[in-house]
Amino acid sequence: MGHFLTKIPLDKWIEAVVDFLEHNLGWLFDGITTAIGGIVDGFSFIFNGIPAWLIMIAFVLIAWRKLNITAAILTFVGLFLIDNLGYWVNTMETLALVLTASLISVVIGIPVGIWCSRNDTVQRIVTPLLDFMQTMPAFVYLIPAIFFFGLGKVPGVIASVIFAMPPTIRFTNLGIRQVPKELVEAANAFGSTASQKLYKVQLPIAKPTIMAGINQSMMLALSMVVIASMIGAKGLGADVYRAVTQIQIGTGFEAGIAIVILAIILDRFTQSMGKKKRKHA
Repeated sequence: MGHFLTKIPLDKWIEAVVDFLEHNLGWLFDGITTAIGGIVDGFSFIFNGIPAWLIMIAFVLIAWRKLNITAAILTFVGLFLIDNLGYWVNTMETLALVLTASLISVVIGIPVGIWCSRNDTVQRIVTPLLDFMQTMPAFVYLIPAIFFFGLGKVPGVIASVIFAMPPTIRFTNLGIRQVPKELVEAANAFGSTASQKLYKVQLPIAKPTIMAGINQSMMLALSMVVIASMIGAKGLGADVYRAVTQIQIGTGFEAGIAIVILAIILDRFTQSMGKKKRKHA
């Protein structure tokens, strides 16, 4: 039956939409590029402007304060290894990209998650979009990102945000919906406004769940660094990509270890922020 059916020109429709957006909203994309580029450059300037040993001390103190002395020692060992292998600057570039993507994911994701928790219709509309965002291959996001934002760090951040945002929205929605109805009813009985109920009852109780979502978003953003390096994003991903193209096994392993160390540190830090109390070692 193939010759009786005409192929649906989905590719043409998508290209037409992209062309329309480019010609009519170019000013918006330029503004987004400037804003995101400024945030990444700001983080990079701070991290690379501060001596490595001072950042190490700060991370170790945070690990000791939020976790335990063992985590503090392992944090120092990991960061010292990164610096010793010569990947400190690129690690800070990667950290800037990940923090920027995570920050945007949180700023957009938490309000959308709150909206979903308050409106079942919104949740039914947003859920398929989140499924689409999570299941679409990450490489596909690079195509429109390059078209709208050019090459470099900005399209890499945009692709990371799209790929990493769904967990923050899902977990925020889930956390607020799991707040016991008795507490919400008690807040209503005391005459609490919607905002008071949200900020003093629902969000504090849902905090561990929301932080779990932020943690997942940050890990997904970090997993995008290698893919983003294909379109010019700096950092450890560029080292891995270069090692792959030049078949430099040792260099690729070193850069990969640096990514793993950074991922573990960020993972433990964000997990600790979701806990109300910690056990001292």
